[in-house]
Amino acid sequence: MRYISTRGHADRKRFCEILLEGLAPDGGLYLPEQYPLVDAAGLQRLRAAFNGGAPGGYAALAFEILSLYIDDIPPDELRALCEKTYTEAVFGTPQIVPLKRLDDGFYLEALSNGPTLAFKDMAMQLLGNLFEYELARRGEELNILGATSGDTGSAAEYAMRGKHGVRVFMLSPHGRMSPFQQAQMFSLMDENIHNIAIEGVFDDCQDIVKNVSNDLDFKRRHRIGTVNSINWARLLAQVVYYFAGYFQATTKDAEQVSFAVPSGNFGNVCAGHVARQMGLPIDRLVVATNENDVLDEFFRTGVYRVRASADTHETSSPSMDISKASNFERFVFDLLGRDGARVKALFGDALAREGRFALGGDPAFADAAGRFGFRSGKSTHADRLTTIRDVFQRHGVMIDTHTADGVKVARDHRGEVTSMIVLETALPIKFAETIVEALGRQPDRPSQFEGIEALPRRVTVMAASTAAVQDFIAGHCASAA
Repeated sequence: MRYISTRGHADRKRFCEILLEGLAPDGGLYLPEQYPLVDAAGLQRLRAAFNGGAPGGYAALAFEILSLYIDDIPPDELRALCEKTYTEAVFGTPQIVPLKRLDDGFYLEALSNGPTLAFKDMAMQLLGNLFEYELARRGEELNILGATSGDTGSAAEYAMRGKHGVRVFMLSPHGRMSPFQQAQMFSLMDENIHNIAIEGVFDDCQDIVKNVSNDLDFKRRHRIGTVNSINWARLLAQVVYYFAGYFQATTKDAEQVSFAVPSGNFGNVCAGHVARQMGLPIDRLVVATNENDVLDEFFRTGVYRVRASADTHETSSPSMDISKASNFERFVFDLLGRDGARVKALFGDALAREGRFALGGDPAFADAAGRFGFRSGKSTHADRLTTIRDVFQRHGVMIDTHTADGVKVARDHRGEVTSMIVLETALPIKFAETIVEALGRQPDRPSQFEGIEALPRRVTVMAASTAAVQDFIAGHCASAA
């Protein structure tokens, strides 16, 4: 299996090369040259591997799917990495991602049972083990630079803390995460973990990560890698839980299901797109946004319009307060027939020049809904409160604000499909203020996080400056040498 850039760079690279690299040299994102197709016999084999969510079934399913994309890690060693990652001890249940039935044909897929109580753990725990494995094999070190709007940062830091050969530099928007999210990250005192609070919004953090990744000299000199969903390995790991959700919701491989996915940076739902391209019987992929509705606007109109920092709303589902969906480029690459030159013109030129592009008049735009199955919708703060109350009163299930966005938009599309799975994104404790507003009570708090907000913190507040971040990284690398 070889990987190519969405912007047409000539390189064809293997998995372990792009694992440590992040962006392609031309600023594009990596995708496989082709998606491996899973036929009826293959789907049956994968269902048997999952084994109804029996102990070890999710790890076996992960190995089978990852093996289709990874041919430069020996199979026995890849299997061991999957078995080390996906355990009941780490994720709390043998199924790893159990379904919760709300109504007939309407489910939540629980993705938040990992160490940081968010779906990002599903991929990040594997990524940490893959990084440590490959760096040890090469005898190298890696400096991971990431950006987070809330959950990626803590998931990355908990996955990488104490890992040999790895340092983490995590950017977050100063004051814009929930108190619990901030405490999860900033209370970590591990020497290889560095938190940087950027005076701006998430998109400023993400821009700095991309700027550093595009500075090829700095990137190579300081061995910069990434854990954001621009890293293909992370997105690939997320493909697995679409198969696991499907197998739990169906008994026959001919059945179709739809998925509703709370979406900000498009990584989570892009994994569903990959699963669907592989042949998983997904009817529709429903993109659920909050008031920052850049993705909903595109799927309704064909216009992709990046908002300025001042126009990025601060909402009660803050992990989706994003107006520049970096993973969206992967889907547009497929939508436009994998035309790298055209993707480069749109994402490398038009966005930089005009802050937008329009595909509504392109015949390919109809394929977003027709051929690729995408639908979309948005949710507001009032919608979130109503949805949280309704799900708790009717089903006794407490959901977080982002999952509420997903449930609200899924219900808007419920009459069009037979079965719908909403991807849960986090546990409610991470957004306690809104839960109290909706339900008049505090959400349950896992015992390991009692009093976390009162712990000492280690974080550096910094202006939104690529140069300042580079100086910070270079200084810590020099002091560790």
